[in-house]
Amino acid sequence: MEARLKTGIWVKALIRRCDLAATPAAVIARGDPDAGAVLLRFDGRDGTAVVVAQTRQPDGALVWLRSTGAAPVAGADADAYIERQRRRDPDLWVIEIETAMPETVLDEPVIG
Repeated sequence: MEARLKTGIWVKALIRRCDLAATPAAVIARGDPDAGAVLLRFDGRDGTAVVVAQTRQPDGALVWLRSTGAAPVAGADADAYIERQRRRDPDLWVIEIETAMPETVLDEPVIG
């Protein structure tokens, strides 16, 4: 089994990375500090958003899946998606990042 970083530590590192990139980021919902899943909401300047979730490929590689589809959606639609996911998983972390380009703060690929 592969050792994994605790979610709370990973989130702090992401916030720091955003800070260093001069990209505003905020924790919208705190989840389980040890093993909570993470949703990232990337906000564009035009009022649209993209929500991505961590997942693993069959070979075990970590990737981010565009949960709201390939194209950006209206901010209200992103909020509704996040709320549905939070009702299903109260241990879910939600981080909002003010950039339309997830690749600027993520090392792993974004698919979907």
